Amino acid sequence: MTIDPVQSNPDLYSVIFENDRVRVLEYRDEPGAESVAHDHPDSVMVTQSSFQRRLSSGDKSVDVDMPANTARWLGAQNHSGRNTGTTETHCIFVELKEPPLNPRVGESALGPVAS
Repeated sequence: MTIDPVQSNPDLYSVIFENDRVRVLEYRDEPGAESVAHDHPDSVMVTQSSFQRRLSSGDKSVDVDMPANTARWLGAQNHSGRNTGTTETHCIFVELKEPPLNPRVGESALGPVAS
């Protein structure tokens, strides 16, 4: 069962565009804000602000320090997050609706990756 971030965290995520191939979400929060666990399909994340977050999934967590105006790949994953910095988090997610061409074996990385 997939946990849609717009449904589980409606105060943080909103849909700003959607068609048959992609869904585009906007995410905004303030320092100290937390999201409940949710799923992301393969996505491209574009940061609109610089921010620091802790992403957690099960017993794993990772601290993320992102500069503004940066694009990163976000492999399909389930996580919750907390704004650990002093600035607003503002980013755009372009979620892919098509299945991956080469499904991953094992687990994907938690959080965004540069390539």
